[in-house]
Amino acid sequence: MDTSATPPPDTPRTATPRPADTSTGGDPGSSGGPTSRSGPASDGGPAGGTGRHRTGPDIADSTEAADTTGPAPAGRRRRTVLLLLGLTAVTSATALVLGLLSWAPDPPEPARPLTVTESERLAAVRVTNLRDLRAGVRVTAGTGAARVELVGWVDWSRSLLYLDVGGPGAGAERGLLQRSGPVLVIRPDPAAVPTPAAPPLVPPADRWRLHRLATGAHLAPVLDLLLDLAADRPDATRTAPSSGARWIARDTVPAGPLDVIQAPLSTGVPAASTAPGTPAAATPVPDGQTRYWLDQDARLHKLVTQLPGTGPVAMIFNRADRPTLRPVDALGGRPGLPRALTDAEQRRLDRLPTRLRAQGGATVTLNAPVGEDTNLRGAGWLSWTARTAYLAVADLGVPDRRTLLRRDTVGLARTDLPAAAAGGGTAEAPARPPLPAPAGAWRISRPGADDLSVLVDAAVAAGSVGHRGAAVRVREDVVAGRTVDVIESGPAGGRLRYWIDRDGSLRRLELRTDAGAWAHLDLQPAVVPRLAVNPRPATPRPSAPRSPAPRPGAR
Repeated sequence: MDTSATPPPDTPRTATPRPADTSTGGDPGSSGGPTSRSGPASDGGPAGGTGRHRTGPDIADSTEAADTTGPAPAGRRRRTVLLLLGLTAVTSATALVLGLLSWAPDPPEPARPLTVTESERLAAVRVTNLRDLRAGVRVTAGTGAARVELVGWVDWSRSLLYLDVGGPGAGAERGLLQRSGPVLVIRPDPAAVPTPAAPPLVPPADRWRLHRLATGAHLAPVLDLLLDLAADRPDATRTAPSSGARWIARDTVPAGPLDVIQAPLSTGVPAASTAPGTPAAATPVPDGQTRYWLDQDARLHKLVTQLPGTGPVAMIFNRADRPTLRPVDALGGRPGLPRALTDAEQRRLDRLPTRLRAQGGATVTLNAPVGEDTNLRGAGWLSWTARTAYLAVADLGVPDRRTLLRRDTVGLARTDLPAAAAGGGTAEAPARPPLPAPAGAWRISRPGADDLSVLVDAAVAAGSVGHRGAAVRVREDVVAGRTVDVIESGPAGGRLRYWIDRDGSLRRLELRTDAGAWAHLDLQPAVVPRLAVNPRPATPRPSAPRSPAPRPGAR
């Protein structure tokens, strides 16, 4: 019989702790607390059911083995991808280098005769220019110190050029230039920069003068060629096989693909020069031929040629730059649409003499390009009541001299004086003549002897005689801040233009001169001083018959 003490039923049994086993790698400091068995049971099985949570040397050895077996699978894949990319790049670079070393451009298409379509386009170039009306242009003519550069516009519909002239060979023409048909006017600017720029669309109103190009000037054939690039019918000689035209190459510009065609200049255009000493072309042109850069619509985009006395010429056309050009006053002013007068315009024209006599007089300003070497400027007074005029006139070619002009009912008288004695001022803007008129050798001339006297006579007569001949309204314009109707009247050989404002006052009178330019008098109503009449030439006395005896010293 067991006499040992029996524990109370409610008291749990606890295992008695054993001394720590150092072979298990445990912490000696943990011997005071309960520990689980980590060692194997004596029969090789788990003890106490705790063998599945092993934390002994077997787990540490397995961790060290995992760290020394190599990189993780993701690292190996990344390294493989980078290697493949590097091999691909090297292969591509090698193939590119080998391709560049072995590549050669396609041989250019050889020159050949024109096809029928190309011949028709070449024949229609000048008709296309006339149809398109206008184009921007940039020209280089000549070489070296004689090179002239032009920038501006050409209006083929009105035979009008408006250019800025520059380059080292510009000379006296440096500045702005306008040409209408054969009439050339310039606005010289010697201080302008050598490189030209596009001119202002509204040209300056002052300092324009009629100009004659010097003999042999490089500019003359260039301007002729620009205007001759238009015609109202195709050039039939371009379609003939004997024309010698050939297709040369293809080119590309922002406007599209172009065909380069070599052919002689059209009939009437200056031909290429083969004289010795002609400068070599900046763009080689075999055998002095001309090359045209044409698009599929027969529009000319570039022209390269050689001109006699000028040398190489290159013209580049901007077909999209097509503003409406305004000729300066010396060329007739901006274009209009002539029409018959309305009843109100006819009444103002019929009442003009009465209106002018009521005003009494006006100050006048003269601008008269009457010849290629004669450009007149003037200032003075005009009286419609006394039918007299008195002006100081300067010639731009003789800036230090003045011509005093007096007109009355009898005729016209002139005298020449130094500028200081005739009122001063500049040649471009002379002062009004001195009062009273100086005594001197006044020359009496017959009425209508020249353009200046015709213009002054017409201005004085406007206050007493009505218009003659048919009258048409050319356009509406503005002068001195007032809106006017420009009315052309008079015989066909000497037509005048009256600039009449809406109050019926005459503000400007224009005359087409023998040189083809337009001279004008600007009139501003004002109180006019008393103008003396012209001195009357003394009646010559009958002279005695001259003796036939020889004079002393005569042989």
